[in-house]
Amino acid sequence: MTYENLDKKLVNALLEDGRASLRSLGEDLDVSVTTVSNHISDLEDDGIIEGYTPVVNYGKLGYDVTAIIQMKVEGSSLPDITDDLREHKHMVSVYEVTGDHDIIAVGKFTDTDHMNEQIKELLVDPEIKESNTSVVLNTVAENEQFELDY
Repeated sequence: MTYENLDKKLVNALLEDGRASLRSLGEDLDVSVTTVSNHISDLEDDGIIEGYTPVVNYGKLGYDVTAIIQMKVEGSSLPDITDDLREHKHMVSVYEVTGDHDIIAVGKFTDTDHMNEQIKELLVDPEIKESNTSVVLNTVAENEQFELDY
C-alpha cells in the first residue's frame, strides 16, 4: 500500500474506535503493525493526537445542567481569568472570543442551585466586568469530532 494519506486514515480510524489495536488498524489499512505504530507515534509527537480519553456522558452521572457563561473582562486580566476557568472543576470548555464578550465558558452542574453557587464564586473577580449565563435546554450535539478528508 502507498502511505499517501495514511496519517489521515489512521486519525479517522482512531476517531471511529480509539481503542483499536495496532494489529487491527494495520489490517484495516493494509500496512504493518510497525508502520501503524511509527505513524501514531509521529502523530502524537507532532501534537496532532493529543491523547486518548473516554467520552463521558455527564448527564447520566447526575450533571443535568449545562451552562454557557459569557464574560467581559479587563484586557490585561484575560489570561488570569481564563487560567482560573480552565482549572475550575466543572468547566469543560473555555474560549477566548471576539465580539461582545471576551470569554465563553461551558460548565456542567448537578442542578441550577449548584450552577448558581459555582458561577457566583467565579464572578467575585473584580476584573470580570459583565457576565451572561445561558442554561442549555436540549443538547443536540456535543463533543463531536469530524473525519478528515483525504
